[in-house]
Amino acid sequence: MKTVVTGGAGFLGSNLCANLIARGDDVLCIDDFSTGSVRNIVELKHHQRFSILRQDITTPLALSEVDQIYHFACPASPVQYQRNPVKTIKTNVYGSIHILESALDTAARVLQASTSEVYGDPDVHP
Repeated sequence: MKTVVTGGAGFLGSNLCANLIARGDDVLCIDDFSTGSVRNIVELKHHQRFSILRQDITTPLALSEVDQIYHFACPASPVQYQRNPVKTIKTNVYGSIHILESALDTAARVLQASTSEVYGDPDVHP
């Protein structure tokens, strides 16, 4: 499988990339590194089935031959997304539009991820 992971340098995205490579996928990690970190993907950087595209997904993507897209790009913690709420909204809206357009162009399947923050403040934090 040829798989794209947006936000692939984040905590969840990087672990997903590692698992996808372990199952035999060719993985393209797309991240602008605004909240993700090279440290999260340092062990993957030189793997033959792993590549990195440093890009903000609020700009259109030029993807080809993609089977599946995992859309994990967005600041995940309140501190991060409250620092720049307009950028967060653009990442969610424009980023999702660009991912869906790429999926239409390539016939890829898409998984849209979210965070627990969509449920509001919990009574008890894990």
